[in-house]
Amino acid sequence: MFVGIGGHVVAVDGATGEELWRTRLKSTTFTSVWTDGKRVYAGAQGELFCLDASAGNVLWHNPLKGLGRGIVAFPGGGPEGAAALAAAQAAAAAAG
Repeated sequence: MFVGIGGHVVAVDGATGEELWRTRLKSTTFTSVWTDGKRVYAGAQGELFCLDASAGNVLWHNPLKGLGRGIVAFPGGGPEGAAALAAAQAAAAAAG
């Protein structure tokens, strides 16, 4: 499972509670997270980050310029959210 706290994303083994990895993103008190299983998307101080779910490496970062430093919210979550996102992307691609 993935936890956002204090500007960090932390991967925790759901069966044992053992910390698997920790990645610092920004100096902030609130970090939102969402995953599709392969990647972890995190919002911190109005910026968006994409991390590799297996190791926590930052794959990309988008500062979302001009939108302020508010909370980044993610729709849904887990496999159901990922399936809905994939379906929406496929529909958009088919529409051209």
